[in-house]
Amino acid sequence: MEIYFSTDIEADGPIPGKYSMLSFGSAAFTADGKMIDTYSANLEVLPDAKQDLGTMEWWKGQPEAWAAHRKNTRPAEVVMPEYVSWVKSVKGKPVFVGYPTGFDFTFMYWYMIAFAGESPFSFSALDIKTMAMVVLKTEYRETAKRRFPKNWFGPSKHSHVALDDAIEQGELFCNILKDARK
Repeated sequence: MEIYFSTDIEADGPIPGKYSMLSFGSAAFTADGKMIDTYSANLEVLPDAKQDLGTMEWWKGQPEAWAAHRKNTRPAEVVMPEYVSWVKSVKGKPVFVGYPTGFDFTFMYWYMIAFAGESPFSFSALDIKTMAMVVLKTEYRETAKRRFPKNWFGPSKHSHVALDDAIEQGELFCNILKDARK
């Protein structure tokens, strides 16, 4: 049985290494939409990393989320092995799920390899937007949350706090999957 790890990250720039992942959250779901467990962590910034000016300007408009990501930070060399162990402890075949996966998985994969030496997801991930495009039969650039059917959204709301967003996106993914399998 596959377990879908809906994951959201927050960062201070567009790419890992040069910039830092500030926080991430993962929510493990079964295909039928049951949330099994969650994991989240706030990370210390990388020692030689910079902050992207445009990203930091955006963060100025999100002061509550920024403050949430800067509490109780821990080093990536402690967090990432702990996270990989947590993923492996959830019974089932792990599948990384994100929105947009190209951003979130890039950071997570880089951090897992750099600090844990492995990725329990291998080097692949499932993109919710691409899945929605296929189900809605739309062009990729036309596929946006504002055009999604209302029944695809769960009760959770997007807050730019990583775990909140991972849960919200996991609910979205499971509802799209349910419609796709009809």
